[in-house]
Amino acid sequence: MSTTNTNQTTQSHSVEALFQPFTLGNLSLANRVVMAPMTRAFSPGGVPGQDVVDYYRRRAENGVGLIITEGTLINHPAATDNPNIPNFHGEDALAGWKRVVTAVHEAGGRIVPQLWHVGMTRPNGSLPHPEVPSIGPSGRDLAGKQVNEPMTQADIDQVVEAFAQAAADAKRIGFDGIELHGAHGYLIDQFLWERTNQRTDKYGGSMLARTRFAVEIIEACRRAVGPDFPIIIRLSQWKSAEYTAKLAATPELLGQLLAPLVEAGVDIFHCSTRRFWEPEFEGSDLNFAGWVKQLTGKPTITVGSVGLDDEFLGSFRGKSAGTADINELLVRLEQNEFDLVAIGRALLVDPAWADKVRGGRFDELLPFTVDALQRLS
Repeated sequence: MSTTNTNQTTQSHSVEALFQPFTLGNLSLANRVVMAPMTRAFSPGGVPGQDVVDYYRRRAENGVGLIITEGTLINHPAATDNPNIPNFHGEDALAGWKRVVTAVHEAGGRIVPQLWHVGMTRPNGSLPHPEVPSIGPSGRDLAGKQVNEPMTQADIDQVVEAFAQAAADAKRIGFDGIELHGAHGYLIDQFLWERTNQRTDKYGGSMLARTRFAVEIIEACRRAVGPDFPIIIRLSQWKSAEYTAKLAATPELLGQLLAPLVEAGVDIFHCSTRRFWEPEFEGSDLNFAGWVKQLTGKPTITVGSVGLDDEFLGSFRGKSAGTADINELLVRLEQNEFDLVAIGRALLVDPAWADKVRGGRFDELLPFTVDALQRLS
């Protein structure tokens, strides 16, 4: 396990840019620090309890500007393979989330739920609804293997409506916006990716056609929440089973993917990468969030191993990670390459990460250890 705190000697750049306020329409954040969504699976029966309330409140109390919750499940029986993932439907689950919202707001933070359907990454027969087959655009898993039948139009309409209902409920119980999980090989991303979307109807074929499912979800959510409620979408090139995958091999193709999403109503793009400092395309130092901001003109969130000396995948496979300086991140933020910064494992292990960084207490930052995944600290 690495416990070396390199910040003691290498953190030299001013952190001021990270703690500037951010405003977009009705969304006003105290700073640029975002808690990244991280699956925790501590909600038995899909209902978040007091430990979940306390978990999110601690981050807000310690200076996180925006919290994006762990993935929460829309009202579809094949949305997950784990009965401890929190639902975003049903009276009990929504009451639990309302308590989370109240606690975060009382602590001065802002919070959005990440709305999620895992699609064909769910094995058939999984709990809590083993009788229901998994669904995806073409019934193919992430390796491209045919497993189930393609989704019908009725299936698609049902999922679109479930996302819209979740968005409406988020607004009703006091959240500050929503995030749609369109990354990492889950259902929305399966429509965007050519390997998993082999449809020959209006939902498949060209890059533009493959965005149609996402567009319909965004448009339905926008109708459900009105014009002023923020909609974030999380996108990634990589998939949970294929780290070198790309939705778009060139900036031109990426622009084709993004334009319909902007038109449909996306306000902020959350651009998931494994390492925030890596350039997305040859010939430019811009990372994924930088390219998306340049192509769309919309605010972006960057993410990927911020504040740690080992990348995301290593740590979730049983490795720990020491702290690392954020000098390059701060320079890029000052240059407006992106607007907001999502912190994952560093915030998971250390609820006070933001306050410590703001106060220059780098020697107090905690290294990430894998046992942190086993509790809500």
